[in-house]
Amino acid sequence: MNDIWWQTTGEGNCHLVLLHGWGLNAQVWDCITPELGAHFTLHLVDLPGYGRSGGFGALSLEEMADRVLEKAPAKAIWLGWSLGGLVASEVALRHPERVEALVTVASSPCFSAHEEWPGIKPEVLGGFQQQLCEDFQRTVERFLALQTLGTESARQDARALKQTVLSLPMPSSEVLNGGLEILKTADLRQPLAALTVPFLRLYGRLDGLVPGKIVPLLDAQWPQSESLVFDKAAHAPFISHPQAFCEPLLALKQRLRNYF
Repeated sequence: MNDIWWQTTGEGNCHLVLLHGWGLNAQVWDCITPELGAHFTLHLVDLPGYGRSGGFGALSLEEMADRVLEKAPAKAIWLGWSLGGLVASEVALRHPERVEALVTVASSPCFSAHEEWPGIKPEVLGGFQQQLCEDFQRTVERFLALQTLGTESARQDARALKQTVLSLPMPSSEVLNGGLEILKTADLRQPLAALTVPFLRLYGRLDGLVPGKIVPLLDAQWPQSESLVFDKAAHAPFISHPQAFCEPLLALKQRLRNYF
């Protein structure tokens, strides 16, 4: 059986699992691990097929959640960015007893646009899948550039994301296609309405992949959850605004400690 890459670092009695997004790996968190590591025991993961977790083919969302959960601490805050947000959500839905709180970052329970639901048009995601076969490197770079558009530090942030990808083995086109398929088909809007664990949703107002229009819609659908929008951030707020990004996580930890 293949194993996934997992690194535990930091200190503190509160565990925080960090799940990256499509095409990337755990090094994407390098800009915030020093700050968070002073307050949490961090669990940095390369999702199956990404970065140092090689040897996997395309997995379903459920399979990905199961593989990550195998190595996770007994109880933790689960934070997932973009595609990682879907994986963290799946863990919270299926094993709430293992989840102290769920935090999704620039993520949507349903990335594809539907009638009366804002998102990425399915044909756009389908186009990325087609382009992966034709020009693998350029398609990944284009997707990374989309994630930082509009921010004051867009060029610098895109360079940081690209460096994260290039520093480790690239995922196979099969794995990347599998991830796009999850983004195209997953819909957790209804299941997450019944989630009982504390739930924090973080967004960038300039995000071109997760439309800001979903925030009030989910505020209404999920009154048990809390949302926060970073005004000048796009799809990677932890890269463009690392200090501001860490603040609500530290506040969440404090609330949980007061509660329990």
